[in-house]
Amino acid sequence: QVQLAESGGGSVQAGGSLTLSCTASTYIYRMAWFRQPPGAEREWVGSAATGGITQYTDFVKGRFTISKDDDKNTLSLHMSNLKSEDTAMYFCAAAHPGSPQYALSSTYTFWGQGTQVTVSS
Repeated sequence: QVQLAESGGGSVQAGGSLTLSCTASTYIYRMAWFRQPPGAEREWVGSAATGGITQYTDFVKGRFTISKDDDKNTLSLHMSNLKSEDTAMYFCAAAHPGSPQYALSSTYTFWGQGTQVTVSS
């Protein structure tokens, strides 16, 4: 069992920046960020795997940066130029090697509790 703990959420004004961190209890191959806006479905933000490239959904490309540190078992999400539509609960997820469907929530076995990000305009 892998435990994930997110931190770094909060409130920020539009155009600002925020960095989220996720710490895993042990090494894990693939980690990802998902988010769930109010009243909406959970959606994939981006993911990274050991030795692989980092992928992003289109609506965050150029604004968000994901970094995976296998020495520290962490995944960070640096968000810049935040918009009100980025307001959501952000979740860290993780998976052992297996499915290549990195954007699907069903690929991920382990989930954090989430951290709230609120962007005010």
